[in-house]
Amino acid sequence: MSEDLILGIDGGGTKMMVALADRSGRILRTGLAGGVNAMDNPDWRTELETHIEPFRREKRLTAVAAALPVYGEVAHLSLLLEETIEQAFPNARTRVLNDVDAAHLGALAGKSGILILSGTGSMAWARNAEGKPARTGGWGDVIGDEGSSYWIGRLALNVISQSLDGRLPPTALAKAVFDHLGLDQADLMDSLGAWATSCANRSSIAALSAVVDRTALGGDAAAIGLLDLAANELAKHHCAIAGHCEPRADWTFAGGTFRSTVLRKALERRIGRPPIAPKLPPIGGALFAAAQLLDWPTDEGWIGHVAASAKAAFAQ
Repeated sequence: MSEDLILGIDGGGTKMMVALADRSGRILRTGLAGGVNAMDNPDWRTELETHIEPFRREKRLTAVAAALPVYGEVAHLSLLLEETIEQAFPNARTRVLNDVDAAHLGALAGKSGILILSGTGSMAWARNAEGKPARTGGWGDVIGDEGSSYWIGRLALNVISQSLDGRLPPTALAKAVFDHLGLDQADLMDSLGAWATSCANRSSIAALSAVVDRTALGGDAAAIGLLDLAANELAKHHCAIAGHCEPRADWTFAGGTFRSTVLRKALERRIGRPPIAPKLPPIGGALFAAAQLLDWPTDEGWIGHVAASAKAAFAQ
């Protein structure tokens, strides 16, 4: 068996995962880092280079696939991303691809279908039977990202402020968010306003989507309503891109927002059929892309090894 190794890099707005694997799909070493979105993180290159440095010294490393945000969306940033990876691994075959493209490769094991992503941001990616890709959404939090964790968290803060004012009915979201943030509830406006102006950032606001989900499971109408709105927006992504694929093409999902069973079920109702379970997580999609560079067989056995190894390697 070949002793060549492959490296997968799965970057996102909140975190980056790195995995070194052998031909069997077994992950040998991993790395974790902060977000590397070149659109909103001025330190993305330092973060990326620092955390791939330990893997540069691996003599058996033959192929590297880096799944990174913004790639293919903004030309000058795409060139910088390619340059960074090529300079870091001059002796390996390299491929840079959009992080959602890699998530699609992993979730559908290279087959056609539709991936709906909802993490810190949101978008949909499709690949038809001819292998031609298409995308919709992914405009960022200023313009879009509807149905994402950030979008849900921001709307939750809006609902809470209106509820505290009496412009909306009371909601259990208020206490749940205050407890989550550790805020003083003696002066609600002062404590929430101070947090919003001095401590809040994209990641901390996106994290509130998990609070919304827990509150929805408790039966709170406002929280359930927010997740219904998110499902509506994600269903629009599916509707907009469905025509790119064959009728009733498989669909699947990726991203931390989909930890919410309430959201998944609401989206399933809108699409009209259940998703297929993702075959591989996004880091597995990056490894899949690296294996393709070497024409390694990526059969069901290989996919199963990568899935099990990734689950063990990145267990929370």
